[in-house]
Amino acid sequence: MTSTDVRTDSTPDPAGQAPRRRRRMRGCLPFAGVCAAGVVLLLVGTRLSLLPGLGGMFGEETKDRSGPAVLKSIQDMSAYEAASGNFQVVVDLEKDAKFLPDAIRGTRTLYVGAGTVGASVDLGKVARDGVVVNEDRTTAELRLPHAVLGKPALDPDRSYAVSKQRGLLDRLGDFFSDNPGSEQAVNKLAAKHIGEAAKESGLTGRAEKNTAAMLKGLLGSLGFDKVTVRYVDPPS
Repeated sequence: MTSTDVRTDSTPDPAGQAPRRRRRMRGCLPFAGVCAAGVVLLLVGTRLSLLPGLGGMFGEETKDRSGPAVLKSIQDMSAYEAASGNFQVVVDLEKDAKFLPDAIRGTRTLYVGAGTVGASVDLGKVARDGVVVNEDRTTAELRLPHAVLGKPALDPDRSYAVSKQRGLLDRLGDFFSDNPGSEQAVNKLAAKHIGEAAKESGLTGRAEKNTAAMLKGLLGSLGFDKVTVRYVDPPS
C-alpha cells in the first residue's frame, strides 16, 4: 500500500506572486501619471493667471527682503529749481516679428506714464562779471545763464500698464524666464515723450521768471532799490 504525500503548507507559490505584483504596479502607474499631470496643470494655470483664485487658497504673502540703500555719492547743488511740471503720456508700444503673425510672435503694450520735469537756473555758473553793483549799493544788475530742464522722473504710483498682448511664443518665453526688458522699454519711451512735452511747455521761461522774482525780493530786503536780472547765453 502506497501513500501519497499531500502538501499542507499554506504558503503561496512564489512563482504566482510575480503576475499579481505586476498587475498592482500597472494599476499604480496611471494614478501616478494623473497626479503628475494635475500638478503640472496647477503650476501652469497659476503662472498664466488662468486660475486666479489659487493665490488666496495657498495663503500667498509678500515679503520684502531687500537690503539697505547704499549711498553712492553726494553732490553740492547750486541750481535753483524754480518750476516743475507734471506730465502724463499714453505709450502704445508694439513689436512684431517678420513672417510671423501677431498671435504667434509679437507684443503690444499700452502703458500710462506719469512723471515730473523740473526747470532750474544754475546760479553756480554766474560769471565773475555777472553781478554788477553800484557804489551806493542801491542798484544791482545780474546776468544769469538760461534755465535748463532736468531729466524726467517717472512716478511709479501714477504709472501703470493698461494692457499687454503677447503672442504664443512670447508667453512661453515669459513662463520660463521673466523679461524685465519689456517694462524698461516702455519706461524709457514714456520718459522720452514726457521730456519732449516739457520742451514745448514753456517751463524754462516760467523758471526764469520765478528766479528773477526770487532774486529781486531777496536783494530788495537787503536794501537794493533796483534789481535787474538778465539771462544770457554761455560764452562759446
